[in-house]
Amino acid sequence: MLAFVTGLSVNFKPHQPPVVIAYVGGFRGLVDTDAIDATKLTHINYAFVDVKNNRAWLHNLATDSTNFRKLNALKRRNPALKILISLGGWAWSENFSDAVLSDTSRQAFAASTVDIVRQYGLDGVDIDWEYPGLKGEDNVFRPEDKQNYTLMFKAIREQLDQLKKQTGKAYLVTTAVGTFQDYINHTEMGQAQKYLDYVNLMTYDFFTEGARAGHHTNLYPASSGKDEQSAHQAVKRFKAVGVPKEKLVIGIAFYGRAWQLQNDDPNVTPRQVAKVDRGGGYTFIKDSLLVNPAYRRYWDKRAKAPYLFNAGQKKFVSYDDEESVRLKCQYVKKKGLAGVMFWEYFSDPKGYLLDEIDRTFQ
Repeated sequence: MLAFVTGLSVNFKPHQPPVVIAYVGGFRGLVDTDAIDATKLTHINYAFVDVKNNRAWLHNLATDSTNFRKLNALKRRNPALKILISLGGWAWSENFSDAVLSDTSRQAFAASTVDIVRQYGLDGVDIDWEYPGLKGEDNVFRPEDKQNYTLMFKAIREQLDQLKKQTGKAYLVTTAVGTFQDYINHTEMGQAQKYLDYVNLMTYDFFTEGARAGHHTNLYPASSGKDEQSAHQAVKRFKAVGVPKEKLVIGIAFYGRAWQLQNDDPNVTPRQVAKVDRGGGYTFIKDSLLVNPAYRRYWDKRAKAPYLFNAGQKKFVSYDDEESVRLKCQYVKKKGLAGVMFWEYFSDPKGYLLDEIDRTFQ
């Protein structure tokens, strides 16, 4: 089924198998594409492309172009695999507001993103603006971001549709989004979704560097607090503002977050933080922490989330494991959502979590 929106084509395909979208970090340099199990993925979002001088900007042309070529080569193993560029991220979102401020700048910005797609034979554009109308790390932001965010997607969609006329190939437009209420308030997701194939819910980092610790990537709330973040809460929020469930993609964390608590009992809430600690990727957590007798694994039945605690160090670790990932994938199937995405592929190089995703979706 092809849905048409104000003359623009959006590849809206209900009743398809769930998508499995991997964010793959190219900002570190060359990507070891031989280590990517492409047969278990539907999409790879190449993270990140910067926004500089109101244009999409490749920082290291030699490295990025090599990565694009090697990622495209994965299609030999999985011809249906789609490769997208992802623009922004936490560190490179400061210039979005300027880049999309006027119609002229939006058209030029969209052209620069589409030119990368065209030049390297890619399959679409993902936008990870953290965050429209909000400070983020150290962003330029303004009230007009709310409308310009929507218009940015419109411009990208229009230009990709023009490229489709030349190549005969359909292209994707997707976005990664914050799941907190202030993000909803500063965007027009009900309008923006008309130009989007998927809306990737960043259902992780619910707790980061504040005074309290908790589940950072839980499926359900751990308490009855109405403002507590969870994947389920995020789905409800985005559906409420008009994003179809068939476009919603739940985020899975391939990494943990950790804190040293003030209290030596991890079940005393709120969990007051003495200092932020290192969590590590899931392969490290499984192979090094879960086998360490100093760490005890707990399971929050309400939140459907695991956590570790080292009583001697008062160290609390929140993460996704096979059990929580399986429940998230089952939730996706039960609720009729688009699928799952995860950050970041090489945080779990042994593929423990990707294997669980693949098993559950089979």
